[in-house]
This record gives sequence, C-alpha cells and structure tokens, in this order.
Amino acid sequence: MRKPVLRRPLFVLLGICFLWCLSLPYFILTKVDQRSASVTADSRLRQNRNVWLETSKSQDVMEIFGKFVDNLLNVVESDNNVSSVLRFKGYKEEIKAAQEKMEAEKAKGQIKDEMIKELRADKAQLRQEVTRLEELLKLQLKKDEKKEQVKAEDEIPEDKNCPLPALDGFPQCKEKIKWMKDMWKTDPCYSSYGVNGSLCSFLIYLSEIESWCPVLSGRVIPSVKSETKQPGLEHAAVSRHLQGLHQELHNKTEFRWIQQRIKSMEEIWVEAGSSLSSKYNLAERTAKQIFVHPGVLTKEAGLQIAENAFSGGPLGELVQWSDLISALHVLGHPLHLSASLPSLRQFFGIQTGGCPSRHSNVEPDLIYTDIIGLRQIQSVLKASWIKYKCRIRVLDSFGTEPDFNHADWAKKHNLKSPFGGLDLFPMQFYTMFPHTPDNTFLGFVVQHQLSTEESEKLKATERKNQALVYGKSATFWQGKESYLDVIHKYLDIHGTVDNSTLIPRYVINHGIIKGTEVQSLLRQSKVFVGLSFPYEGPAPLEALANGCAFLNPKLKPPHSSLNTSFFKGKPTIREVTSQHPYAEEIGEPYVWMVDMDNQTDVERAITAILSLTIKPYLPYEFTCEGMLQRVNALIEKQDFCSPTMSWPPLSALQVVRAEAGTSCKQACRRAGLICQPTFFAYLNNAYNLASHNIACQTSEFSDRHVVFPAYNSTSNHCLFQLDPLLYSCVRSDPSLSRVCPCRDYIKDQVALCKACI
Repeated sequence: MRKPVLRRPLFVLLGICFLWCLSLPYFILTKVDQRSASVTADSRLRQNRNVWLETSKSQDVMEIFGKFVDNLLNVVESDNNVSSVLRFKGYKEEIKAAQEKMEAEKAKGQIKDEMIKELRADKAQLRQEVTRLEELLKLQLKKDEKKEQVKAEDEIPEDKNCPLPALDGFPQCKEKIKWMKDMWKTDPCYSSYGVNGSLCSFLIYLSEIESWCPVLSGRVIPSVKSETKQPGLEHAAVSRHLQGLHQELHNKTEFRWIQQRIKSMEEIWVEAGSSLSSKYNLAERTAKQIFVHPGVLTKEAGLQIAENAFSGGPLGELVQWSDLISALHVLGHPLHLSASLPSLRQFFGIQTGGCPSRHSNVEPDLIYTDIIGLRQIQSVLKASWIKYKCRIRVLDSFGTEPDFNHADWAKKHNLKSPFGGLDLFPMQFYTMFPHTPDNTFLGFVVQHQLSTEESEKLKATERKNQALVYGKSATFWQGKESYLDVIHKYLDIHGTVDNSTLIPRYVINHGIIKGTEVQSLLRQSKVFVGLSFPYEGPAPLEALANGCAFLNPKLKPPHSSLNTSFFKGKPTIREVTSQHPYAEEIGEPYVWMVDMDNQTDVERAITAILSLTIKPYLPYEFTCEGMLQRVNALIEKQDFCSPTMSWPPLSALQVVRAEAGTSCKQACRRAGLICQPTFFAYLNNAYNLASHNIACQTSEFSDRHVVFPAYNSTSNHCLFQLDPLLYSCVRSDPSLSRVCPCRDYIKDQVALCKACI
C-alpha cells in the first residue's frame, strides 16, 4: 500500500510542473509586448535584448527541470508496476517537444541579436555620413559667401556719365579697373594722363593709353601716324644710293661692323634694287615707318657681340641684321635704329614714371627686333607693348616652335626655355635658314659679289691645291687632328684662327682677317672643311658661291636641345643632322657629307672633289635681289594684325593627308611641297575637310595637342584645334593622321609660293 501512496503526490507534482512549463512562453512573450508598447523606437531594441536574455535564463531552467523529470521517471520506471508508469511517458514526450520549441525560439533570438548588431552598425555609419555631409554643407556655404564677397568687390560701381561698355574680348579689363581704383595715386604719371579716381578716367586710360579695355562709345583715339608722317614719304621708292643710311649709322658704335659690311656691299645692293624694280612694279607701295632694335647689340644685354666682331666673335647675327637693314633702306622705307635702352625709351617717348607713353614720336608700322630686344621693349613699354604686338618681327636664328612659344602650354608640359613663352604667332619669328616652316624664313645675303675694283684683283687668282678650314676659334679644332691629317695627305691646309698654338703645325694660319680676304682665300681653295661646329653659319654658302666644295660633317646621333649643350635652352627640339642642314639639301658635287671618324669616307670625298671642276653656285634666295624680293613680299603681304590672314592666297593650298606618326613638314616635303601654317585655320573644320575628301563621322575641338587638326583613320573621328597659337607643322602623333596644309614654292626661293608675287 506504500507505493501507490507515494506515487499520487508524485503525479500531482509532475502535473503542476507540466502546466508551469506550458505557461512559461506565454508570460515571456507577454512581457516583451508590454515593454515594447511602453518604450520609444530608439530604446525598444535595447529592452527587447534584455527580455531575450531573461528568456534564455528561463530556458536554462527548463533544461534543468527536464533533467529532473528524466531522473524521476527513471526512478518510477525501476518500479515493477509498469502499467502505471506507461500513463506518464506521454508527459515526458510533451516536455521534450516544449524544450525543442524553446530551443528554436532561442535560435531565433540569436538571429535577432545579429540583426540588431547590423542595424546598430548601419546606424553608426549613417550618423558619420550625416556628419560628413553637414561639414561639406558648411564648407560650401563658406565658399558661396566668399564668392559673393568677391563678386561684390569685383562689381564696378555704375557711373551715369560713363556707362561701362561690353567687355567681350577684354577679359582682364575688370581686374585692371579694380587695380587702378586702388593704385592710381601711387604714380603721378597717371594723373598726368587725366586719371582722377572716376570710373570714366580709368576706362579712358585703360583703353587709350593702355589696351586692356574697349574704347568708350563716341571716343576716337587720335592717329599719331597722320600727325607724324613726313611729306614726300607716302610712297616707297627704291633707293639709288645708301647715303641716308650711312648718316643714320654714323656715330652709332654698336653698328660699326654692320656699317662696314653695308659699305662693302653698297654697289651690289643698289644694283639689285634696280634689277628687281625692272622686273616687278614696286612703284605703288606705301612707305612704312620701321623701327629696328637689335637687342643683342645693346650694352645692357652684356653679350659684347658688337665689340668682339672684329676679333673673331660670331658674325652670323650681325650679317643678318646688316642685310635686313640694307634691304629695308633699298626698298624705300624710313628706318629708326636703336641699340640701347635710352634710345629705345626716347623712340617711344618714355621719360619717367611707370606709365607708358601716349604715343611714340613716330608711330612704327613694323618693329624688327630679337628675343632680347623684345624683352627690353616689354620692360620699357610695360602693358602698352600689346599695341605693337602684331607689328613685331623677331629675328631668331634657330627658330621657335609653337609649343615652346605658347606660355601656358610650355609651362604645363615643362618645356623650359629662357627664350620661349612669348605668345606671338610662330610666323612672327624670322630665321636664318628655312629649317622651320612654322616660322618665317628671312635669311641673309652671301657676299660673293665684289665691287668692280675687288673683282679685277681676283681675276688673276688661280685655284690652288689647298683647303680652307671653317673655324675661327682654335677650340673648334680640338679632337679633329686625325680628320685633318687625312685631308693634309691630299691638300695644303689653311686657316683663319685666333690662336696658332692649338692647331696642327702644318696649318698655314692667316689669323682673323676681313671678309674680302676670306673671299680671296676661298677662290684659291678647292675644299672648305667643316669641323662639325659652328652650326648653320653663312660661311659654307660663301664657299659654294666662290666655287669651293664644302665638306659637311654628319652628326650621329643628330644634335638637339635634348642632347647637346649648345642647343640647351633654345625653344626648339629640331634635330640637326649635320653641321649645315641647308647645305646638306644642296648635295653633291657642291656639298659632300662625311663621317669625320671614317678615314675611307673622308678620302672618298676628297679624291672625288679633286677630280671635278666646281663652278660657283648660290641659290637665288641668298642673293641681294633674292632677299629684296622676299623682304618686300613680307612687308607688303604678311599681316598679323588682321583677324584673318589672307596671304599666301588660298589658291596655293594643297591638302596632304599624313600617315599616323608623320609630321606635316615631312608629309609636305615628300610631296615636293612646303607646309604653310597659315592655312591650318581654313582646314580646322569638318565642312572644309569634306571638300578635300575627309569625312568626319564625329568631331571635337580641343587644345590638348599641337597636332590638330587631325583624325583617327579607324573611327573617322576628327579633332580640331581650339587654340590657333598651337598650329604646328613639325609635330606628329603615332595614333593620329594629320591633315596638312601644303603649298608650292619658287625654285631657290622657298619662302614664296608661285602665286605669292
């Protein structure tokens, strides 16, 4: 009877526990709902997490209780009365099912915990992003405030008596007005021009004295030219003598060597002027007031070229200046010469103060100078030099390429040169030889024709078995002994060297001598020997003109500013393939290319020359008449002040499509033509290209390359030049085909097309 009594309390206890377990989830979930309803969304996640922690604790209790029930049943099952125990096994299964359900709920709780963590991370990230955006907004507001402040400062106060004109084409006008407003009292010269602090006075000064702003409506800048023009100079008449020029050069010590050369060639110049006027109508030409300022001759430049001219110094630039001055005078144009900063200031009427002059004593139609002289003009005239920018012609022996000339482009692409960045039209640079089609070929005259008296003396001159070496400085001879030894096996060697101690003993040295004496030596010699330096001088052409063959050393690799100290800093990367590239084009029997280090090659050239009779040869473009023809055409036709350049005439244009990687200089030359950069503007649009069978499927304007206009032959995408100062004949791109503006040329006068005269 004891066992049944014991079992009844046990069963009652099990029933109570079972009911408690079943009700436990309900109480937990009810607790969650109550708490969730009473809190905000921001704190709900934190409270729910605490509830789930409590739930986890309850589940742990359930597990303990389950183990207790298992143990209790095991005790009961050990009793012999099996039939009674079977009635309670179902309760154990229900308890296990409830336990499994609770474990599933626990897993869901863990998933919710992970979701909560992710949401919190997203929330933190969102807060950081909001903070960053708020900071950016604050910065933008500050920038906008600064812009508004600058805009308010830049606004020019209205003046009813002086309405502000349209400023199109004058981007710096507002800035200059602002500067004048603050600074006009710093120099009394501004007051002397009528500046009184009013907007009207600023505009008048900045438009009429300087050129930063447009001229006010109703105002006309007085023509100084009409006030200063001298009677009788309306038409340019070809000069029959150089007397007036000699007077202009008198007592100007900087021009002493130039005057000496002009005197020695006076008869030839006068004769050439007469000959040209008989072939062409030169009567209907207007006389131009021409200002000439060779900066290299000024003492301020410190080069001492004028002083060293009589003692072996370089003469190439002096030769060109001498011949230009002679040509301008013979063509009948009034000249105004300057070779110092005081004379420069005097010509432009600059006295004291920082202001430019209202006008010069004579308003120049053209200004011939060099890069040093242009810097001096800019320094003296300050901002007003812009008035004369289109009238300037810059003598530049080795040339300036467009990318070096363009100040912003050169700075952006690290093209460093003390002579670059002038922002002129590239054709305003005048070169010694026609090596750079982007520039203008001015040239010089080879002094082969002598006066009647000198010609008589040379009639009896016999050509001897001798060679004359091209090199006045003994330093040019260093390292050339083996080369000269080969020549000495066949010829006696003469020189005109400044120092005999540094040259081979067998050389007959005449020292530094006059030009006429050099002419005599050339007429006695059979070979003129180049030493690879100096580059591109006048002497080799003088040798050819006197019937003397020229040995022209090859340069391997070609010399340029990239690998040769002499060219460092020059605004070009043109490669010089020999000592004299122009002579190289003339070729045999006048010019013989030699490898100085190859004895066989040198002997081949010498023996060939000695077997020939070389007649005097000189291209027409290097005669007095040829230079007069060229200079006259440039004065009359070349115009950089007009918005559209109409010379050479468009009828001379011949379009050539270059292969990818080929420059227009190369492409035109292969076609027997010359690249003419003034035609680029005509080709710089899809419509005109279509008329030359180049169809653009797509196109764009850009200033990111100097090869435009060009096109991609695969896609037919055309690229047009946005900046006209970047038109270039000499550059190429391996991925683009260039559209090249070529023209023909007169034989031995490459600067002029057949329709140019």
